[in-house]
Amino acid sequence: MRHNKKFNHLSRTSSHRASMLANMSISLIKHKRIITTVAKAKALRKYVEPLITKSKDDTTHSRRVVFSYLQDKYAIQELFGVISAKIADRPGGYTRIIKLGSRTDDGADMCFIELVDFDENMLKSTKKKARTRRGGKKAAPKAEEAAPVVEEAQAEEAKVEEAPAEEATPETSVEETPAEEAPKAE
Repeated sequence: MRHNKKFNHLSRTSSHRASMLANMSISLIKHKRIITTVAKAKALRKYVEPLITKSKDDTTHSRRVVFSYLQDKYAIQELFGVISAKIADRPGGYTRIIKLGSRTDDGADMCFIELVDFDENMLKSTKKKARTRRGGKKAAPKAEEAAPVVEEAQAEEAKVEEAPAEEATPETSVEETPAEEAPKAE
């Protein structure tokens, strides 16, 4: 019976699986997002999130522990420098898996796994104003908000008024030129 056997072996030996997850972790740390299969992404999440948690405590011991897993100096610098600064206040859940659909070659379910605090599009979309179900009248703009709008409108009107005066002079010179050069019929 397979009771409490939750570890996915990914059809690999232990050494192959460890090196594959280490390489995927390094790529995730360097590029902040990688595309892979869903099974590998779920295994990678369990592998990399404890390492990211270790990076919050920037000590020699924690650096050596993480280096024993990753074996890449650049990835360690990136993890303990840039990434740990951004995730300092996050209590967990450092990665996000977004499914992409099936791979055309073999039908494997594909996804991309990314570090949550490094996706600019998702950070912008989370700051939307909550929408209520009730309509209601929209408030008129306050005097401070309306003043810049009025100034911009006056500036645009001034530009529009200046533009026709400048356009009139080149048109008259263009019209006069062909009349002077036209040959006379005798």
